[in-house]
This record gives sequence, structure tokens and C-alpha cells, in this order.
Amino acid sequence: MRWLTLYLRSRRVPAALAAAAAGIAVMWVLAAATSDSAPGLTMVVLTVLLLTAALTATLGGPDEELDRTAALPWAPRRAAHLLAAVTVVAGLPLLTQLTPTGFGPAALVIRDAAGLLGLTALSAPLLGAGRAWFAPLGWTLAATIYPAAGNVLGQILTWQSQAPGNVPAAATAATLACGGLIAYAIAGSARHARAETAF
Repeated sequence: MRWLTLYLRSRRVPAALAAAAAGIAVMWVLAAATSDSAPGLTMVVLTVLLLTAALTATLGGPDEELDRTAALPWAPRRAAHLLAAVTVVAGLPLLTQLTPTGFGPAALVIRDAAGLLGLTALSAPLLGAGRAWFAPLGWTLAATIYPAAGNVLGQILTWQSQAPGNVPAAATAATLACGGLIAYAIAGSARHARAETAF
């Protein structure tokens, strides 16, 4: 139990969870104040992106080189960490469905949470935890500004903003999620990359 407490503190998990909770609260208040109905697809996608950015810094510790010297099996711990992050990023918006201003549908939230965190996890070994959120941010903003619903390639490139049930979008998200889980579990965050908060 002591190891888990130290691990969570070294990864700044309490601060990241507080930022994520504040983020969903702000987005929920904005949605409730500006509309009598549920938030639109774009707002849901951007909310999931915001929560992903909040938790990205937890993917790395203050000294990745020191982590690698520990006699611990890091791969399962990293995988569990990433799965817990997906649960938080998907779970917070889904909790709002208990209110009239619910972020959903659930399939969209879960797909985007898994895909965006997978993309973040793919970026962490290359860019470090402090910059791993750059790729999800750029790709998602482009996908929401220039949505495509025509050909399959367009649906793949704008998977974040596709309707729930879109097969190419789901396949893209699943590929990113699985690839990110494997890459991060094996490699962790980039060495010598100091994890910085996204806020």
C-alpha cells in the first residue's frame, strides 16, 4: 500500500484527478448554461480531449531513468495505469448522464477516451509524458474543424468526430488503444523527459 501511495504521488495523480474533475465540472456548467438539451458531439469530443490532457502528465515520473533501475515488473503496472486513466476519462463524462445535461452517448465517450489515451500512450515513449498530449490535441482539433463523413479514409482521419457506431472510427480508436497500451507498457515514457502538467 505504501508503494502505491508513493507511486501515485510521484506521478502527480491527485493533482491530475483534481484537474480532470474541475474540467468536467466547467464543461458541464457551460453545457447546462447554454442549452436545454444534451451537449452536441463536438463538445463531447473536446471534453474527452480535455480530460485526456489532464491525465497525460501521470504517464511519466520525475525521473524515468530512476524508474528503470527499480527491480519491479513495470509493464503490468504501466498497463494498469493506462487502463485506470481510460476509466477516469470515460467515467467522468458518463457520470453526467445522471443529469439532464449528460455527455454522451456512452459509445462515443468510451471510443474517444480509449483512442485518445492510446494515441497519448503511443506518443509518450517518443515525446515524453509532458508533451504526449500534443498529438491528440492537434489531431482532434483538425478532426472537429474539418469533419468528414464521406469515404472511409475521411472517416478514419476524423474518427474522433464520427457518430457512435461508425465502424472505421471504432477500428481506428481500437488500433490506437491497443498500440498505445503495448508501446507504453513496454517502453514507458521517454527517458530524460520531465513530465509537465498540461495546464
